[in-house]
Order: sequence, then structure tokens, then C-alpha cells
Amino acid sequence: MVSPYAFHYARMPGMTEIGERKADHLALCAQEDVGFRATSTLLECVRLVHDALPELSVGDVDTSLDLFGKRLRAPLVIASMTGGTEEAGRVNRELAQIAEERGYGFGLGSQRAMLMQPTVTSTYRVRDFAPKTLLLGNVGMVQARGMSTDAVRALIEQVGADALCVHLNPAMELVQPGGDRDFSRGLETIARLVNELGFPVVVKETGCGISPSVGQRLRRVGAKHVDVSGAGGTSWVGVETKRAGAAGERAAHALGEALWDWGIPTAASIALLGPMGFDTLIATGGMASGLDVARAVALGATAAGLARPVLRALVQGGTAGATAFLNGVEREFRTVMLLTGSRNLAALRAAPRVVLGELQSWMEQLRRPNHEK
Repeated sequence: MVSPYAFHYARMPGMTEIGERKADHLALCAQEDVGFRATSTLLECVRLVHDALPELSVGDVDTSLDLFGKRLRAPLVIASMTGGTEEAGRVNRELAQIAEERGYGFGLGSQRAMLMQPTVTSTYRVRDFAPKTLLLGNVGMVQARGMSTDAVRALIEQVGADALCVHLNPAMELVQPGGDRDFSRGLETIARLVNELGFPVVVKETGCGISPSVGQRLRRVGAKHVDVSGAGGTSWVGVETKRAGAAGERAAHALGEALWDWGIPTAASIALLGPMGFDTLIATGGMASGLDVARAVALGATAAGLARPVLRALVQGGTAGATAFLNGVEREFRTVMLLTGSRNLAALRAAPRVVLGELQSWMEQLRRPNHEK
């Protein structure tokens, strides 16, 4: 099947710098190998215990949940990916429509492009295609730091979002040629938005995970919602490494090659933040199957975000391909719930499990008091 998409990893005439970056990101994630090389999510270290007498039918299994005032059919969010170019707008609209039809959440990519180039705002507007969908806006901490709370609120209202992801991405930015270099006053910025914004604030990493010490600092300033976006899926350091190489930025390319696998595995981040009492704990970073989602929920996740696998399914098979992929994820997730005797998500979180190997080491060592700040 010929893909209906035409992503170009190239400098297009008349395209702004941020437009080039957005186009590069989309093309690289859709078409190239930008996954972690040696680091996994460690979800494979979670073994759920089979229940041969579940005393349930498939119809008894309830996968639904309420999240930020919206009812989701399953704990699935098509996670933050893109925006800012014509092709990105098309991807956002088509995926948001799938989320609407299937009852999932949907996350916009960074809205920084809207701030720098208001003419691209339409590429983030998906409400006409997803009027009832849980919609998550997105802005970087560094950008939010320099904005008034009213300006951040306007960014949410322009797209009709239900909540705002404030993303943290120091590793990615340090490799990116011309990226941000000052990450000070981050906690102060998050505290301000949590207290003043009037919308739920989800503190979200970008592929490197959130540690227990960061989780504790976030809790102390009142943050209630976190997306760990851990290591093991898309390496955004890797994405920027490829961009640096193509641009002839030798120093940035070398730095990215050294740090390609940098980060806390998704399963470790979920397991370590789970006991901290966050209202919402979203697992993104390498989520690719219903079994992945089930393992993450069993570790304490509220929901799971899937990004690059959905994009690739869309590129390869259009909306039918992306829908089929997500249908398979949901079917697999529901099946695992039945096979663990879990009638609902609360039961899955309480289901017996065995934690093995490296994940067990992360959980044991980073729960020690000397890792707190």
C-alpha cells in the first residue's frame, strides 16, 4: 500500500526554523529508527500472574475511567506528537478523530510554534473533529517560564484543551543545535501554573523519565498530575542527534551519540512515582501493546500514552491502519485484564505480579532515603 503521507526530512523553501524542526521531527519519527538502542522500558520485567479461574466474561471487564472531567473507554491517550506545519495539522486532525470515535484521550504536540508563528494555530485546532475528546494542550517549561499565566491560559483556550502538559526536555534541548540552555526556575514556574492557571497541569517529561526526587519536589509545590514519558521508546535525544548530523553540527552530533540512551526506564519511573499519591500518573515512553499498558497500570499508572507506533500505523495504513492498531491494543489489554481476574482498573492495580531483574534494582535502590532532595 502506498502511504498517503509525504513527510520530508529536508529544508523546505520559505519554511521557518521552528517549522523545519517540526517537519524534521515528524519525518524522523515516521520513517527512521529513533528508538532507544540499548535501554528498554523494563516493562518486560513485570510478570502478571495468570488466573485460570477468573470468574469473569469478557463483557464483565470494565476498562473505562474518568480523566480530567472526560470519560475514556480505556486508559489510552494518543500521546503528544506534533503541530506547526500543514502535514502536522493533518496528522493531528486524523488522530484526534480516531480518539473521538474510540473514546480515548488525545495530546497535542508542543504549542511553541503557535507562540512564534500564530498563523500555524489552525494545525493544533482539532475540536471540530473531536468535540467530546479529552484534549491535552502542551507547552515547554522554558516557554511557560517567560509567559504570564494569562498568556498560558490563552494558549489552552485557543485550542479548547481540557488540561495542559508542561513538558520538561533538558536532554533533548542540550543536543539540539540552538536549543534551550537555561532550565532554571522550573519548579517555580510549575508551582505558579498549578496555583493560578485554572486548568489541570500535567508535568510531562520527553522520553527521559521522572525520578523520585523530582516527583517529591513536584508534590511539594502542589503538582497532582504527571506523565513520566520514560526511556525505552522514542529517544528524542536520538531525534536531535540525527538532525544535528544532517546539519553538519559535529559537536552536537557527538554529544547526542553519547547520550542517545539517557534516561529512566518507563516502568521504573511509574513504579517509583506510584506510591507518591499523584492524582494522575500517565505512562508514556515505549508503550506499544495492550500488554505494555496492562503492566504499566499494574505498576500504578492511571493511563498510558502511545505516540510513535500510532503515527507509524497511520503513515503505513491511513486512518484504517491506525484504528486497527489501536483496536488490537485495546483488545489485548482487555484480554490481559480477564486473564488476571481483573474486573476493573482498580483490580488490575491490585493484581498479583512479579518484578524481575533490572526493574527490581531500580525500585530497591531509588527508594532509599539518600536519593531524596
